[in-house]
Amino acid sequence: MNVTLRQLRVFQSVARTRNFSRTGEAVGLTQPAVSRAILDLERGLGLRLLDRTTREVALTEAGRSLVARLARALDELDATLADVAGLADADGGKVRVASSPTLSAYLMPACIATCARAAPRVRFLLLDRIQQDVLESVRGGEVDFGVVVEPPEVDDLHCEAILHDPFVLVTPMSHRLARTASVRWKALAGQPLVLLDAASGSRRYVDDALARHGADCRIEQELSHPTTVFQMVEAGIGLTVMPRLAVPPGGLPGLAVRPLLPRLERTVMLVRRHDRALSPVAERVWRIVSETVRGGKR
Repeated sequence: MNVTLRQLRVFQSVARTRNFSRTGEAVGLTQPAVSRAILDLERGLGLRLLDRTTREVALTEAGRSLVARLARALDELDATLADVAGLADADGGKVRVASSPTLSAYLMPACIATCARAAPRVRFLLLDRIQQDVLESVRGGEVDFGVVVEPPEVDDLHCEAILHDPFVLVTPMSHRLARTASVRWKALAGQPLVLLDAASGSRRYVDDALARHGADCRIEQELSHPTTVFQMVEAGIGLTVMPRLAVPPGGLPGLAVRPLLPRLERTVMLVRRHDRALSPVAERVWRIVSETVRGGKR
């Protein structure tokens, strides 16, 4: 099927104006050139699209069917071409970034706000997903890059560490472990815990540390969001171990936050595919996120 974009645009104009001369003026062609474009389109499709007489131009059934679908198809093509053309423009365009929930809540708002100030023509789209889905989105090309806790296997990804985030113990103010300035991991032995579930990028750090320091604990609840965990701790269901980043800067009313020793940190990273270079605009957003997080104070 030998159909060109020009032929489709000429046909769309004729369908709208029902006049070859006016179409020629609109698209910058002579009337014979408009007629040739329509004839070539009909030959390419093997269908008659227009009924032409000396007095009028009317759409055939095939013509009506084509024009009903053509506007949307051409609009989508125009949008696609505009997006592709924008890849060369570091000052404008759309960038998709995926991030796990805790990082989305506590890191990304500042990054998006900084991007809006520094690059107002850039549209920063955030996809809030569990860590494994973030990694799959990066590997599948659905997003330009991701923000994750250091994954165990990253051979196929280019990574840049942007933050080292220590773990802390969160307890009710009345708990005995809240009376000291810091708490050793082994002191958690026998304590009931409320933890983030296995979908969290941080859970494996906590499980490994508890096992390594001989702290055998009862896991009372496994939840997906820090806010829910903190409410469980406040209700007296158990203590929790959390990344410091998940604790609001103003603290948690009624709860104590204590450093855990030996100090254990998780590494927050930007990740993208090894085999795919970022577009100039995505590269700019990558730098904005990196610089904003590195420059932030907690």
